[in-house]
Amino acid sequence: MSANTHAGTPLENLDLAAERYAAERTRCTGDGPGRRLRDEMIRTALPMADRLARRYRVGREPAEDVLQAARLGLVKAVERYDPERGSFTAYAVLCITGEIKRHFRDHTWTVHVPRRQQEMALTVHQADLELATELRRRPTEAEVAARCGIDRSELAAARLSGAGYRGISLQQPIGADGGELADLFGDRDAAVDRVADAVSVAGLLRRLPARERQILTLRFHGNHTQTEIASALGLSQMHVSRLLSRTLGWLRTALMSDTVPPWPGGPEPATDGRVRVSVTKTDGPVRLRVRGEVDRDNADQLREPVLALVRQAAPGTRIVLDLTGVPLLDATGVRILLAVHEAARVRRVAVTATGLQPYVRRVAEIAGLRALLEA
Repeated sequence: MSANTHAGTPLENLDLAAERYAAERTRCTGDGPGRRLRDEMIRTALPMADRLARRYRVGREPAEDVLQAARLGLVKAVERYDPERGSFTAYAVLCITGEIKRHFRDHTWTVHVPRRQQEMALTVHQADLELATELRRRPTEAEVAARCGIDRSELAAARLSGAGYRGISLQQPIGADGGELADLFGDRDAAVDRVADAVSVAGLLRRLPARERQILTLRFHGNHTQTEIASALGLSQMHVSRLLSRTLGWLRTALMSDTVPPWPGGPEPATDGRVRVSVTKTDGPVRLRVRGEVDRDNADQLREPVLALVRQAAPGTRIVLDLTGVPLLDATGVRILLAVHEAARVRRVAVTATGLQPYVRRVAEIAGLRALLEA
C-alpha cells in the first residue's frame, strides 16, 4: 500500500470527496438529501476509521467496542467538517483517535480517575518502557520524573492513578489447589479491640511492686499454680492468694476509674519491695512510721531499726509504731512485733502500735499482741 493511500482509499481522493460533500451539503434544501450525502461520505471514509481502530487493539478491551468508538468519531468528523479547517483526513484522524481515547478513559478504567491523571499515568508508563530500552535496565524514579518533566510527588500520584486502570477480582484463581486471591488476605485481628486495654494495663503493671509483678508473671504468663509460686518466693500459698486478690482488685479498679487509685497501704507502691521506717522524735513519744508490706522477704528491714531504737531508749520512753501504711503482715512480721514487745518489756519501754488496717489488726490480735495495740 502506498504512503498516499489509507486502507485502499487514496487520501487525496478522500479529501476531494469531503470537499464535494461539503459543497453539495450547502445546496441541499431538505433533510433527506443531506442525510443521504452524509451516509455516503461516512461509507467512503469508513475503511480509514476501521484502520485506526485496529491500531488500538491492545489489552483486554473488546475489539468491537474500539471499532464502534472509531466509527462514532468518524460520524462526528463528517457532521462537523468545514472545508475552511483544512484537510478532512487530518481532521477526521483527530476526531477518531480522540473518540477512541475517550472510550478507553471512560470505559476501561476500573476506578474513576481524573483525565489529567489518566494521561499522566499513560505518559509515565511510556517513559518506563522507553528508558528501560535505552538504559538496558530498570530506570530510577528520578530518571522517569525527569523524562516526564514532573517532580517525584507527581510521579507517585501518577503511579497510584495507574494502579486503578484495571481491577482484579478477589475470586481470581491462584495456584494449582483451587485457591482464590481473597485467600491471601488476612482476617480482621480481634486483638485490635484490646489494644487500648493492653496499653493501660502495661502502664499500671509498671506501678506495681516488683514482687506483685513477679507473681502476676508466674501466674498468668508462666501458668504456675499458687503453690508453685509460694514455693518459688518462699511464701505461703494463702499469702500468695491474698497478694493475687489484692493486686487484681487494684488493677480492676484502676482500669474502671478515670484516675489511678492509691496503692493499698500508701499513696505510692513500694516498687522495690522494701519496708520504709521513718523516726520522728518530739517532746512526746517517739514515733516510727512504717510503710510497706512486712513479710518473710523484708522483715529484717523492720526488725533492725525498731529493736535498735528500743535498746537505745531510756526506761520510761514511750514509742509509737504507726502502721497505717502496712497493708499486710505475715507470720514473720508478727514474730518481729512479739520480739519488739518482749524487748521493750525488759527495758521498761512502752511500745504501742496504732493505725492498723482491719486485716493487720485481726492478725495481730490472733497472734496475742493485744497488749501492743493502741485502743
